[in-house]
Amino acid sequence: MRLVIARCSVDYAGRLSAHLPLATRLLVVKADGSVLVHSDSLSYKPLNWMSPPCSLAIIEPDSDQRDAGVTEIWKVAQAKTADLLVISIHQVLHDSRHELGVDPGLRKDGVEAHLQKLLADNIDLLGEGYRLVRREYMTAIGPVDILATDAGGGSVAIEIKRRGDIDGLEQLTRYLELMNRDPRLAPVAGIFAAQEIKPQARMLARDRGIRCLLLDYDAMRGLDDSHSRLF
Repeated sequence: MRLVIARCSVDYAGRLSAHLPLATRLLVVKADGSVLVHSDSLSYKPLNWMSPPCSLAIIEPDSDQRDAGVTEIWKVAQAKTADLLVISIHQVLHDSRHELGVDPGLRKDGVEAHLQKLLADNIDLLGEGYRLVRREYMTAIGPVDILATDAGGGSVAIEIKRRGDIDGLEQLTRYLELMNRDPRLAPVAGIFAAQEIKPQARMLARDRGIRCLLLDYDAMRGLDDSHSRLF
């Protein structure tokens, strides 16, 4: 990756035209060929960019451009279209190259599989006397996240979501209808567990006799003691 901080103006021509007047900006040239123009604002979003496949050519300015203060010109051409990004550089304040290597990709924290394992390991969060039967209890229409028993030995099906909405509740409802046909399990109660549950889903769950349970991911991992917080 090449990082250049420079005073520059930028012109984009193609499906639309855009112009950035002379200012100090960060130019990023990535290994995949993409070129991004950033300012010291707008968070992650570049002011302008060219996505790969594209080619970068650095050319000498003509006499008129030199008289205007331009020291070099970057022309970034899109290989599949006629789009062209032209960066006119007046002064380079920083220029460095860095080898980042192969990125392993984003690993999402707090996904449903993590929540399922944590709740299975902390089944007492459901209440006193609850016991884990198994995770991923298979039914004819798919696996229920957790099958447990309550203090009285009754079966409980738990569906886990990061964000609980009506679709997730409908999924649990279908599982419950099917599982309650099995005399070995019936009657089966339902718990809809999520980090946040939408009001519409809460109302529907209450109407169907399904309990809602909010999950605190950090507390389940032992990273946050909710009893010692002021808020």
